[in-house]
Amino acid sequence: MRTLFPLKPTHKKLHTLPPYSNPSPPPPPPKYFTPTHLNTLINTAIQSKNIKHATQIHTQIITHSYMSLPFLFNNLVTLYAKCGHINRSLKLFSKAHGESKNVITWTSLITQLSHHKKPLQALEFFNQMRSTGVYPNQFTFSAILPACADTVIVHGEQVHSLICKHGYEFDVFVASALVDMYAKCSNMCYAGNVFDEMPERNLVSWNAMIVGFLQNKLYDGAVGFFRKIIRERLGPNQVSFSSVLSACANTGMLDTGKQIHGVAVKQGLITLAYVKNSLMDMYSKCGIFGDAVKLFQTIGDRDVVTWNVMVMGWVQNDNFEKACNYFWVMRREGVSPDEASFSTVLHAAANLAALDQGTLIHDQIIKTGYGRNMCVRSSLITMYEKCGSLADARWVFQESEHRNVVCWTAMISACQHHGHANRVIELFEEMLEEGMKPDYITFVCVLSACGHTGCVEEGFAYFNSMTEIHNMSPGPEHYACMVDLLGRAGRLQEAKKFAESIPIKPNASVWGALLGACRNHGDLEMGIEVAERLFEIEPNNSGNYVLLANMYSHRGRLAEANEVRRLMRVNGLRKETGCSWIDVKNKTFIFTTQDRSHSRTNEIYEMLGQVEELVKKKGYVAETQHAINDVEEYKERSLWYHSEKIALAFGLLTLPIGAPIRIKKNLRTCGDCHTVMKIASEIFDREIIVRDINRFHRFSGGSCSCGDYW
Repeated sequence: MRTLFPLKPTHKKLHTLPPYSNPSPPPPPPKYFTPTHLNTLINTAIQSKNIKHATQIHTQIITHSYMSLPFLFNNLVTLYAKCGHINRSLKLFSKAHGESKNVITWTSLITQLSHHKKPLQALEFFNQMRSTGVYPNQFTFSAILPACADTVIVHGEQVHSLICKHGYEFDVFVASALVDMYAKCSNMCYAGNVFDEMPERNLVSWNAMIVGFLQNKLYDGAVGFFRKIIRERLGPNQVSFSSVLSACANTGMLDTGKQIHGVAVKQGLITLAYVKNSLMDMYSKCGIFGDAVKLFQTIGDRDVVTWNVMVMGWVQNDNFEKACNYFWVMRREGVSPDEASFSTVLHAAANLAALDQGTLIHDQIIKTGYGRNMCVRSSLITMYEKCGSLADARWVFQESEHRNVVCWTAMISACQHHGHANRVIELFEEMLEEGMKPDYITFVCVLSACGHTGCVEEGFAYFNSMTEIHNMSPGPEHYACMVDLLGRAGRLQEAKKFAESIPIKPNASVWGALLGACRNHGDLEMGIEVAERLFEIEPNNSGNYVLLANMYSHRGRLAEANEVRRLMRVNGLRKETGCSWIDVKNKTFIFTTQDRSHSRTNEIYEMLGQVEELVKKKGYVAETQHAINDVEEYKERSLWYHSEKIALAFGLLTLPIGAPIRIKKNLRTCGDCHTVMKIASEIFDREIIVRDINRFHRFSGGSCSCGDYW
């Protein structure tokens, strides 16, 4: 029997093998940790921000009786704070013996409290430290000044006095922190005084001044200080460049931005992603987006900031589809989005009214752990609202903890846009009860809601509370809301007097609100006067001409209507073409007035005819005052060629039975289309949601969420 392998080893040497060595196993963890070893573990845990490791290290420190060692205790306090558990740091600090709390311990905790936006607690601990006989050093003062910047300037002034008392006013880092504190308190005069008194100036202090000018929107000052840095040959760094480029971006100083671009090349800093990101942002905001794209393409290692600048650039250029596409390319390249990424791409999805896109982004938000971020949640509320899903917006709001004013305002705005004016007032009152201070936009929504509910007295009460209670000066949008409030109530003379008496020069939104009221109430004489004012303020707005021409036509004054249209032609103005779009199976279909471009045009118009026949049986009568055709026999027919009616017919043909029909329109929906949508929602037992340029109309069971008051 032949064996598969020889029983005796062969003497033939095939090749030489290295001696086999079994790799030694990793050494077991030491049974006895030294303070140095534990300190190394703390530093590693600080980098990873791992709370589980922090508690394990804490246990070992207690086990080995090392809590009395100040350097370990200080680093442990910092570790808990870095892991996001500042309350554990405070608890640990409160239980420590007095001898463990030296100036380093106090400074570490004050630093973390400032960093976690707990300025009052930081100031309280600073005072406690001094009361126990521990004197602050230059690091303590540098730590407490950011907390002063987050409160009121008087705290900063008091700390400034202590700095002088302890002799640290000439320390370059303390002085730089003082400059930063005064700048954040909007007192660049004091910041400049501190800067001028510094015996030596490093780049940190110069940058603090540039950032201060930037924060206070004193952009020329930021550029001026950057030029001084160049003249002094201090060698600007990436902070200097990013700050001054931001100043150029905010003022559209393209030529200056290009010069700074050249300086960055000469200084050898153009290869830094931080500088390139700032240059991209500058070119984008200055209207030279093509140059921003070219820079983007030269960056090899793109970080999340680089991608954010590009996505925001597409949004600023109204290319929302590109913005969404770039976001998904960023994800495919393995770059993790941050809160700015999500907020920007949600803004893009909202403007597209792309609900499917928005829900996919929402999934990413949950997966990446940003679901609790208030900025992101506010953007989610707005996205769902603009995509027509108020129920989802409401769910996001209700699941939000620790709501801030942005979150409240997003929900209030959502209800306002969807015609739930009463709910707007209820939410606003709930917000006030929770001690939240409303902002500029909150009041715009509330005053607009009062206009849509006809609550004139309540509207004036809220308007007066802006100055009397909330110390807020009304702006043009608030005055426009008040004119609209009076105009909708039919009190046109009062509305006109109000517009003429406001402390600022009435802008187009104020007079536009009054012109709309004149149209709604048929006051042609006042409408002519108001339209003349609007022609002077915004001569290129064709909508004002169209509105006046329609008012003339409705009164039968066709000659004057034709004259207004002639003036439009003379001025090179054209009425914007009505356009509606609808999403079916992840594809967007666009229809214009009298559109016959679709491959199923015959079916669409056949369905449109069926809709017309059915709504007439329900009592529909054409509202020909909304037709722009002057020939009487064509007026009613032209109404049925409006883009939203064509989109409705297409939706009835292609969407599943019972599915909501969501239509977006670029203009204000006309009264005739509004009536047809109401009746159609009852006939076909469908929810029809139309988002026009002003608001949402949710048609269901023969009625609209706007209450026919829009």
